[in-house]
Amino acid sequence: MNVKTLINNFKSGSYDGILLDYYVDESLLNYQRKRYVNLLNEYLDKFGDDEVVVLSVPGRSEITGNHTDHQHGCVLACSINLDIICVASKAAKMEVYSNGQFISNISAEDTEFNPKQQHTSAALCKGVMYCFKQAGYKIGNYRAVMRSDVLVGSGLSSSAAFEVMIGNILNTLFNEGKVGKVEIAKFSQYAENKFFGKPCGLMDQCACALGGIAYIDFNDPADPQIEQVNFNFKEHGYSLCIVNTGGSHSKLTGEYAAITDEMKLIANFFNEDFLRYVTPSQIINNAKLLRDNYGDRAVMRALHMLYENERVNKQLENLHNDDILGFIRTINESGNSSYKYLQNVYSSADPVHQPIALALQLSEQFLDDEEACRVHGGGFAGTIQAFVKNEHVSAYKKYIEKVFGEDSCIVMQINNHGSDRVI
Repeated sequence: MNVKTLINNFKSGSYDGILLDYYVDESLLNYQRKRYVNLLNEYLDKFGDDEVVVLSVPGRSEITGNHTDHQHGCVLACSINLDIICVASKAAKMEVYSNGQFISNISAEDTEFNPKQQHTSAALCKGVMYCFKQAGYKIGNYRAVMRSDVLVGSGLSSSAAFEVMIGNILNTLFNEGKVGKVEIAKFSQYAENKFFGKPCGLMDQCACALGGIAYIDFNDPADPQIEQVNFNFKEHGYSLCIVNTGGSHSKLTGEYAAITDEMKLIANFFNEDFLRYVTPSQIINNAKLLRDNYGDRAVMRALHMLYENERVNKQLENLHNDDILGFIRTINESGNSSYKYLQNVYSSADPVHQPIALALQLSEQFLDDEEACRVHGGGFAGTIQAFVKNEHVSAYKKYIEKVFGEDSCIVMQINNHGSDRVI
């Protein structure tokens, strides 16, 4: 459909049903309608009244499984109703704008790794295209404009959503939607690891791509076992709140790398490549030798990963049994372990600034014993997660925003679509 027709359809409310399906909250309809119209107008101004596709990729919230995926562990995650939206069409040359910024030096004719482009959006674009090409899928040049309301540096996976969006564009424009969502997630992880230069597991990309609540077991990362979980937190009396404490992940690659490096050292001691295949008793029985060789933090991080993996499976059972209080208890156990043992609540290089720790302390003072809070995502900066009783949400939001600013507390809804073509 051409751009001007789409603009008129959004303005008239013809797509309100589609928008409500994606964003769940009826109070967001006017905002989302304007958001799509603005993006279509941006495309119109830059490129003209082309035949286009309209795409969406959501951010994600990690429920439990903090730093388990890169060790072939298990995670429980969900897609959220903050997303990247995109208007795109085939073109003779590549012209991509993300949040108004032109991404230079990318084309379908050049998909080889360039070390000078590391840590740039161009590297992510090239990495995904490279994977499509290597897998035998079609690629080509395209025009695209994107806008994201996934908070950058927030732990909601803005980078993973961007990578998956590149895969979504290539899949929709050149491959008739035949590339699977998990495969696109794998391509996206490869792009971030090898082209961008940031070590990460596959959880972020899978959660953004899949939609809904997903239990993912990465025992075999080439073929992760995925279970979609039908559970509505709001109907069980709770809302998922994300508190943006400020700060960015952009300078924290070394902190994340240290977690994976230390876990790998412990695994290698037992002649394993990943901690998934080591037991807690092995680590405890060899603790003196391990701490002498690798330090106390590496031992604690390894034990965190193994016990966290058990918590993920416990929470899956909680959801199956509608045991919301058991679920809440395990969220708090996960948060406690991340803070004390994984130690990803603040950067050791900057101990003066600890907004996540402060947000957790304040939240614990406010929340009752049947509510929960924990560091969210990769950690060190960004956000915390809180499961708050529905009747307490307004008061919690007001309370926490006195410290972290207006709209710092976002009440999330679950996006059941994942990576998708909207129109």
